[in-house]
Amino acid sequence: MTRWFLGLMLTAAVQFPAFAAELTPEKINGANFSGKLPSEDSNSPLAVKVQALLDRARFSPGEIDGRFGDNVEKALQAFAEANNLASGKVLTQEIWSKLQQASSDAIITEYVLTEGDIKGPYIEKLPTKMEDMKSLKALSYTGPKEALSERFHMSQDLLAALNPAQKFDRAGAKVNVVNLPKQAPSKAARVEVDKSRETVRAFAKDGKLIAFYPASVGSEEKPTPTGTLKVVSIQPNPTYRYDPKYKFKGVESKEPFTINAGPNNPVGATWIGLSQASYGIHGTNEPSRVSKSESHGCVRLTNWDVARLAQSLKKGVEVSFVEGKQASR
Repeated sequence: MTRWFLGLMLTAAVQFPAFAAELTPEKINGANFSGKLPSEDSNSPLAVKVQALLDRARFSPGEIDGRFGDNVEKALQAFAEANNLASGKVLTQEIWSKLQQASSDAIITEYVLTEGDIKGPYIEKLPTKMEDMKSLKALSYTGPKEALSERFHMSQDLLAALNPAQKFDRAGAKVNVVNLPKQAPSKAARVEVDKSRETVRAFAKDGKLIAFYPASVGSEEKPTPTGTLKVVSIQPNPTYRYDPKYKFKGVESKEPFTINAGPNNPVGATWIGLSQASYGIHGTNEPSRVSKSESHGCVRLTNWDVARLAQSLKKGVEVSFVEGKQASR
């Protein structure tokens, strides 16, 4: 199956040593909103807690990194609208109260590393050039730290900050991770992609908003589709086929080639195919860049968000592409 390649983006490193002492399980679990938000430029226990509560409610903030950034604002606004609360991009006492009602479980919990966590299989290094990926048997994670971060919807820097002495190299070791209670996603009858807001919303049959995800969408050069399409396929662990007609910058091959499956595949761990050739909703190997960089036409979510969306869909579900003011409320 032909797919648009979304490019490998360099993630700006978050420096955690200065705030590692503040981001403890105790401070995160006990964080409370007093009416004042921490700076967007700093990490805080409250931000981790808000992000985790939004994630549990299926209003994804993207990667949980401990910061009140744009994706958190988008998720808070969608959560408020879905719960008939005063809408805004910031946390309010009313929203905070509603978030806490949704889940009383601890935000940070202990996880015991297994032999499988340590052994993988992993790849030593992810190639930066797409052409160098085609020789790999699988586009696996690069190690336990990356694998655990994705499993628990966290940034690698937050995982490291919560486990400052941990090397993630010994089975039986206990590590602190975001507590994600298992729950089956509700079935979606319709999906809406807002191209200007860079969001994906899933609606139930009665029109209720049941899930929200930040997304990367197309650019002027490689636009996302318009109108309404339908889901035609749902494929976990997809391969990726590059076609030279795409003429992606940095790719010199004049012949088509295939990249094997894996979470670090250019289209991530899940592909939701749409009824316009070569377009779909899929994952990414750069979760920190979701909704912060353009795609080559497709809709890109974090690997965990697209997996959850896929679980709520079936073939034939409509996917509408809208622009800002046209979006449903």
